[in-house]
Amino acid sequence: MRIFSGIQPTGRKHLGNYIGAITQYVAGQDRGEGIYCVVDLHALTVPYEPDGLRDAVYDTAAVLLAAGLEPERCIFFRQSDVVEHPELTWLLMSVTSYGDLTRMTQFKDKAGKQRERSTAGLFNYPVLMAADVLAYRAHEVPVGDDQRQHVELMRDVAERFNARFGETLVVPEARIPAVGARIMDLKSPDRKMSTTTGTPAGLIYVTDEPAAIAKKFRSAVTDIGSEVRRGPDKPGITNLIDILAAVRGVTPDAIEAEFARSQYGPFKTAVADAVIEYLTPVRERYQQLRDDEAGLERALATGAEKARVIAAQTLADVREAMGVGPVRVRV
Repeated sequence: MRIFSGIQPTGRKHLGNYIGAITQYVAGQDRGEGIYCVVDLHALTVPYEPDGLRDAVYDTAAVLLAAGLEPERCIFFRQSDVVEHPELTWLLMSVTSYGDLTRMTQFKDKAGKQRERSTAGLFNYPVLMAADVLAYRAHEVPVGDDQRQHVELMRDVAERFNARFGETLVVPEARIPAVGARIMDLKSPDRKMSTTTGTPAGLIYVTDEPAAIAKKFRSAVTDIGSEVRRGPDKPGITNLIDILAAVRGVTPDAIEAEFARSQYGPFKTAVADAVIEYLTPVRERYQQLRDDEAGLERALATGAEKARVIAAQTLADVREAMGVGPVRVRV
Protein backbone atom coordinates (compact mmCIF):
# COMPACT_ATOMS: atom_id res chain seq x y z
CA MET A 1 0.00 0.00 0.00
CA ARG A 2 1.23 3.48 -0.87
CA ILE A 3 0.53 6.37 1.52
CA PHE A 4 0.88 10.06 0.64
CA SER A 5 0.39 13.28 2.54
CA GLY A 6 1.78 16.80 2.55
CA ILE A 7 2.08 19.54 5.13
CA GLN A 8 2.34 23.28 4.59
CA PRO A 9 5.36 25.25 5.83
CA THR A 10 3.13 28.05 7.06
CA GLY A 11 3.58 28.94 10.70
CA ARG A 12 4.97 26.80 13.50
CA LYS A 13 3.51 23.32 13.75
CA HIS A 14 1.01 22.93 16.57
CA LEU A 15 -0.61 20.15 18.55
CA GLY A 16 -3.48 19.85 16.07
CA ASN A 17 -1.03 19.27 13.21
CA TYR A 18 0.89 16.79 15.30
CA ILE A 19 -2.05 14.66 16.45
CA GLY A 20 -4.15 14.95 13.31
CA ALA A 21 -1.44 14.38 10.71
CA ILE A 22 2.19 14.02 11.77
CA THR A 23 1.69 11.01 14.04
CA GLN A 24 -0.11 9.33 11.15
CA TYR A 25 2.85 9.96 8.87
CA VAL A 26 5.18 8.25 11.32
CA ALA A 27 2.85 5.27 11.78
CA GLY A 28 2.48 4.96 8.02
CA GLN A 29 6.13 3.95 7.71
CA ASP A 30 5.19 0.63 9.29
CA ARG A 31 2.02 0.08 7.26
CA GLY A 32 3.17 0.69 3.71
CA GLU A 33 5.27 2.85 1.40
CA GLY A 34 5.11 6.33 2.91
CA ILE A 35 5.56 9.41 0.70
CA TYR A 36 5.47 12.75 2.51
CA CYS A 37 6.31 16.25 1.38
CA VAL A 38 6.56 19.80 2.61
CA VAL A 39 4.13 21.55 0.26
CA ASP A 40 5.82 24.90 -0.28
CA LEU A 41 3.88 25.56 -3.51
CA HIS A 42 0.67 25.53 -1.49
CA ALA A 43 2.19 28.13 0.81
CA LEU A 44 2.30 30.59 -2.09
CA THR A 45 -1.51 30.83 -2.14
CA VAL A 46 -1.67 32.99 1.00
CA PRO A 47 0.36 36.09 1.97
CA TYR A 48 3.93 35.18 2.92
CA GLU A 49 7.41 36.66 3.17
CA PRO A 50 9.79 35.29 0.50
CA ASP A 51 12.78 35.52 2.84
CA GLY A 52 10.97 33.40 5.39
CA LEU A 53 9.70 30.62 3.12
CA ARG A 54 12.90 28.57 3.07
CA ASP A 55 13.27 28.92 6.83
CA ALA A 56 9.70 27.71 7.24
CA VAL A 57 10.45 24.68 5.05
CA TYR A 58 13.44 23.80 7.21
CA ASP A 59 11.41 24.32 10.39
CA THR A 60 8.70 21.97 9.15
CA ALA A 61 11.18 19.39 7.91
CA ALA A 62 12.95 19.40 11.27
CA VAL A 63 9.67 18.86 13.14
CA LEU A 64 8.71 15.92 10.92
CA LEU A 65 12.09 14.27 11.29
CA ALA A 66 12.07 14.92 15.03
CA ALA A 67 8.66 13.28 15.25
CA GLY A 68 10.03 10.08 13.76
CA LEU A 69 10.06 10.24 9.96
CA GLU A 70 13.11 8.37 8.71
CA PRO A 71 14.30 9.18 5.16
CA GLU A 72 15.63 5.62 4.89
CA ARG A 73 12.12 4.22 5.49
CA CYS A 74 10.00 6.70 3.54
CA ILE A 75 10.21 9.25 0.71
CA PHE A 76 10.41 12.73 2.22
CA PHE A 77 10.86 15.77 -0.01
CA ARG A 78 10.03 19.39 -0.82
CA GLN A 79 7.11 19.75 -3.22
CA SER A 80 8.67 22.40 -5.47
CA ASP A 81 11.64 20.12 -6.21
CA VAL A 82 9.35 17.81 -8.22
CA VAL A 83 8.12 19.75 -11.26
CA GLU A 84 5.61 17.04 -12.15
CA HIS A 85 3.27 18.40 -9.46
CA PRO A 86 2.37 21.69 -11.20
CA GLU A 87 2.24 20.12 -14.66
CA LEU A 88 -0.12 17.39 -13.49
CA THR A 89 -2.22 20.07 -11.79
CA TRP A 90 -2.78 21.81 -15.13
CA LEU A 91 -3.72 18.57 -16.86
CA LEU A 92 -6.18 17.66 -14.11
CA MET A 93 -7.93 21.02 -14.55
CA SER A 94 -9.62 19.48 -17.58
CA VAL A 95 -11.65 17.12 -15.39
CA THR A 96 -12.18 19.41 -12.39
CA SER A 97 -15.53 21.13 -12.02
CA TYR A 98 -15.58 24.89 -11.42
CA GLY A 99 -18.71 24.36 -9.32
CA ASP A 100 -16.91 21.91 -7.05
CA LEU A 101 -14.11 24.40 -6.45
CA THR A 102 -16.55 27.16 -5.54
CA ARG A 103 -18.00 24.91 -2.85
CA MET A 104 -14.68 24.26 -1.11
CA THR A 105 -15.10 25.34 2.51
CA GLN A 106 -11.45 26.27 3.01
CA PHE A 107 -11.50 28.58 0.00
CA LYS A 108 -14.52 30.37 1.41
CA ASP A 109 -12.88 30.66 4.83
CA LYS A 110 -9.52 31.92 3.56
CA ALA A 111 -10.91 34.23 0.89
CA GLY A 112 -13.52 35.65 3.27
CA LYS A 113 -15.24 38.81 2.11
CA GLN A 114 -12.41 39.54 -0.33
CA ARG A 115 -13.27 36.56 -2.54
CA GLU A 116 -13.14 38.59 -5.76
CA ARG A 117 -9.61 39.70 -4.91
CA SER A 118 -8.33 36.28 -3.87
CA THR A 119 -5.75 34.64 -6.10
CA ALA A 120 -6.39 31.95 -8.69
CA GLY A 121 -3.84 29.90 -6.78
CA LEU A 122 -6.02 29.87 -3.67
CA PHE A 123 -9.05 28.92 -5.75
CA ASN A 124 -7.21 26.07 -7.50
CA TYR A 125 -5.44 24.90 -4.34
CA PRO A 126 -7.53 21.67 -4.19
CA VAL A 127 -6.45 20.68 -7.72
CA LEU A 128 -2.78 20.99 -6.77
CA MET A 129 -3.54 18.93 -3.69
CA ALA A 130 -5.18 16.30 -5.91
CA ALA A 131 -2.11 16.27 -8.17
CA ASP A 132 0.16 15.85 -5.14
CA VAL A 133 -1.58 12.60 -4.25
CA LEU A 134 -2.53 11.26 -7.68
CA ALA A 135 1.03 11.72 -8.99
CA TYR A 136 2.09 8.85 -6.73
CA ARG A 137 -0.96 6.65 -7.26
CA ALA A 138 -1.37 6.64 -3.49
CA HIS A 139 -4.00 4.40 -1.95
CA GLU A 140 -4.32 6.29 1.32
CA VAL A 141 -4.14 9.91 2.44
CA PRO A 142 -3.70 10.55 6.19
CA VAL A 143 -5.36 13.90 6.96
CA GLY A 144 -7.18 15.78 9.67
CA ASP A 145 -10.97 16.01 9.57
CA ASP A 146 -10.82 19.49 8.02
CA GLN A 147 -9.28 18.01 4.85
CA ARG A 148 -12.05 15.49 4.24
CA GLN A 149 -13.66 17.65 1.53
CA HIS A 150 -10.39 17.98 -0.36
CA VAL A 151 -9.89 14.21 -0.40
CA GLU A 152 -13.43 13.76 -1.74
CA LEU A 153 -12.60 16.18 -4.55
CA MET A 154 -9.40 14.35 -5.50
CA ARG A 155 -11.39 11.11 -5.59
CA ASP A 156 -13.89 12.74 -7.95
CA VAL A 157 -11.07 14.06 -10.13
CA ALA A 158 -9.46 10.61 -10.40
CA GLU A 159 -12.78 8.95 -11.19
CA ARG A 160 -13.65 11.52 -13.86
CA PHE A 161 -10.21 11.20 -15.43
CA ASN A 162 -10.45 7.41 -15.55
CA ALA A 163 -13.99 7.53 -16.97
CA ARG A 164 -12.91 9.88 -19.77
CA PHE A 165 -9.39 8.71 -20.60
CA GLY A 166 -9.21 5.13 -19.31
CA GLU A 167 -8.02 3.60 -16.06
CA THR A 168 -4.87 5.59 -15.29
CA LEU A 169 -5.11 7.01 -11.78
CA VAL A 170 -5.65 5.36 -8.38
CA VAL A 171 -8.68 6.62 -6.44
CA PRO A 172 -7.34 7.29 -2.91
CA GLU A 173 -9.01 6.90 0.46
CA ALA A 174 -8.77 9.32 3.37
CA ARG A 175 -7.41 8.06 6.69
CA ILE A 176 -8.73 10.25 9.50
CA PRO A 177 -7.83 9.41 13.12
CA ALA A 178 -10.71 8.19 15.28
CA VAL A 179 -9.51 10.35 18.17
CA GLY A 180 -8.02 13.82 17.82
CA ALA A 181 -9.03 14.34 14.19
CA ARG A 182 -10.01 17.93 14.96
CA ILE A 183 -8.18 19.62 17.83
CA MET A 184 -9.74 22.96 18.71
CA ASP A 185 -8.29 26.30 19.84
CA LEU A 186 -7.89 26.39 23.64
CA LYS A 187 -9.31 29.93 23.84
CA SER A 188 -11.95 29.55 21.13
CA PRO A 189 -13.06 25.91 21.17
CA ASP A 190 -15.64 26.58 18.46
CA ARG A 191 -12.87 26.70 15.84
CA LYS A 192 -9.95 24.43 15.06
CA MET A 193 -6.42 25.04 16.29
CA SER A 194 -4.74 27.01 13.50
CA THR A 195 -1.73 29.28 13.08
CA THR A 196 -3.62 31.45 10.57
CA THR A 197 -6.98 31.88 12.25
CA GLY A 198 -6.26 30.90 15.86
CA THR A 199 -5.30 32.87 18.95
CA PRO A 200 -1.70 32.83 20.27
CA ALA A 201 -2.84 31.74 23.74
CA GLY A 202 -5.02 29.03 22.22
CA LEU A 203 -2.22 27.33 20.29
CA ILE A 204 0.09 24.66 21.65
CA TYR A 205 3.16 24.60 19.45
CA VAL A 206 5.17 21.41 19.10
CA THR A 207 8.30 23.35 20.08
CA ASP A 208 6.77 25.18 23.07
CA GLU A 209 8.69 24.99 26.33
CA PRO A 210 6.95 23.11 29.18
CA ALA A 211 6.22 26.32 31.13
CA ALA A 212 4.47 27.83 28.10
CA ILE A 213 2.35 24.71 27.60
CA ALA A 214 1.32 24.63 31.27
CA LYS A 215 0.36 28.32 31.19
CA LYS A 216 -1.79 27.92 28.08
CA PHE A 217 -3.69 24.97 29.52
CA ARG A 218 -4.27 26.80 32.80
CA SER A 219 -5.94 29.62 30.88
CA ALA A 220 -7.86 27.32 28.51
CA VAL A 221 -11.55 28.16 28.19
CA THR A 222 -13.83 25.83 30.12
CA ASP A 223 -17.61 25.75 30.44
CA ILE A 224 -20.43 26.34 32.88
CA GLY A 225 -20.49 23.75 35.63
CA SER A 226 -17.67 21.60 36.89
CA GLU A 227 -18.23 18.15 35.38
CA VAL A 228 -15.50 16.70 33.19
CA ARG A 229 -17.67 15.35 30.40
CA ARG A 230 -18.23 15.80 26.69
CA GLY A 231 -21.25 17.45 25.21
CA PRO A 232 -22.41 20.23 22.86
CA ASP A 233 -22.79 22.48 25.90
CA LYS A 234 -19.17 21.86 26.89
CA PRO A 235 -16.94 22.57 23.86
CA GLY A 236 -13.94 23.59 25.97
CA ILE A 237 -13.91 20.50 28.17
CA THR A 238 -14.77 18.27 25.21
CA ASN A 239 -11.68 19.56 23.43
CA LEU A 240 -9.45 18.90 26.47
CA ILE A 241 -10.86 15.38 26.81
CA ASP A 242 -10.13 14.69 23.13
CA ILE A 243 -6.59 16.02 23.50
CA LEU A 244 -5.82 13.86 26.53
CA ALA A 245 -7.37 10.80 24.88
CA ALA A 246 -5.27 11.29 21.75
CA VAL A 247 -2.06 11.87 23.69
CA ARG A 248 -2.58 8.80 25.86
CA GLY A 249 -3.90 6.65 23.02
CA VAL A 250 -7.17 5.82 24.77
CA THR A 251 -10.83 6.58 24.14
CA PRO A 252 -12.57 9.76 25.29
CA ASP A 253 -14.90 7.53 27.33
CA ALA A 254 -11.91 6.29 29.32
CA ILE A 255 -10.86 9.86 30.10
CA GLU A 256 -14.38 10.78 31.21
CA ALA A 257 -14.50 7.77 33.52
CA GLU A 258 -11.10 8.53 35.03
CA PHE A 259 -11.92 12.18 35.77
CA ALA A 260 -15.61 11.78 36.60
CA ARG A 261 -15.04 13.18 40.10
CA SER A 262 -12.39 15.71 39.18
CA GLN A 263 -12.71 19.49 39.07
CA TYR A 264 -11.64 21.59 36.10
CA GLY A 265 -8.37 22.78 37.68
CA PRO A 266 -6.82 19.37 38.38
CA PHE A 267 -8.09 18.07 35.04
CA LYS A 268 -6.44 20.89 33.09
CA THR A 269 -3.20 20.25 34.98
CA ALA A 270 -3.36 16.56 34.05
CA VAL A 271 -3.86 17.42 30.38
CA ALA A 272 -0.94 19.89 30.46
CA ASP A 273 1.37 17.36 32.13
CA ALA A 274 0.48 14.68 29.57
CA VAL A 275 1.03 17.01 26.61
CA ILE A 276 4.39 18.20 28.00
CA GLU A 277 5.57 14.61 28.37
CA TYR A 278 4.24 13.80 24.89
CA LEU A 279 6.01 16.67 23.11
CA THR A 280 9.27 16.95 25.05
CA PRO A 281 11.24 14.32 23.05
CA VAL A 282 10.12 15.92 19.77
CA ARG A 283 11.08 19.43 20.92
CA GLU A 284 14.52 18.32 22.05
CA ARG A 285 15.19 16.41 18.84
CA TYR A 286 13.93 19.35 16.75
CA GLN A 287 16.43 21.70 18.35
CA GLN A 288 19.28 19.41 17.29
CA LEU A 289 18.04 18.95 13.72
CA ARG A 290 17.08 22.56 12.99
CA ASP A 291 20.65 23.80 13.36
CA ASP A 292 21.85 21.47 10.58
CA GLU A 293 20.29 23.08 7.49
CA ALA A 294 22.77 21.33 5.19
CA GLY A 295 21.63 17.99 6.59
CA LEU A 296 17.97 18.92 6.14
CA GLU A 297 18.68 19.97 2.56
CA ARG A 298 20.40 16.67 1.81
CA ALA A 299 17.44 14.72 3.19
CA LEU A 300 14.94 16.71 1.11
CA ALA A 301 17.02 16.45 -2.07
CA THR A 302 17.49 12.71 -1.72
CA GLY A 303 13.76 12.26 -1.24
CA ALA A 304 12.99 14.43 -4.27
CA GLU A 305 15.09 12.18 -6.51
CA LYS A 306 13.07 9.16 -5.40
CA ALA A 307 9.77 11.03 -5.74
CA ARG A 308 10.52 12.19 -9.29
CA VAL A 309 10.94 8.63 -10.49
CA ILE A 310 7.37 7.78 -9.45
CA ALA A 311 5.74 11.08 -10.41
CA ALA A 312 7.39 11.17 -13.84
CA GLN A 313 5.96 7.76 -14.72
CA THR A 314 2.46 8.81 -13.69
CA LEU A 315 2.73 12.07 -15.62
CA ALA A 316 3.89 10.22 -18.74
CA ASP A 317 0.89 7.90 -18.48
CA VAL A 318 -1.49 10.84 -18.00
CA ARG A 319 -0.03 12.73 -20.98
CA GLU A 320 -0.33 9.68 -23.21
CA ALA A 321 -3.90 8.97 -22.11
CA MET A 322 -4.86 12.59 -22.83
CA GLY A 323 -3.07 12.72 -26.20
CA VAL A 324 -0.62 15.36 -24.99
CA GLY A 325 2.81 15.39 -26.65
CA PRO A 326 4.29 12.80 -29.01
CA VAL A 327 3.35 9.15 -28.95
CA ARG A 328 5.41 7.43 -26.31
CA VAL A 329 7.74 4.76 -27.63
CA ARG A 330 7.54 1.70 -25.42
CA VAL A 331 10.67 -0.39 -25.05
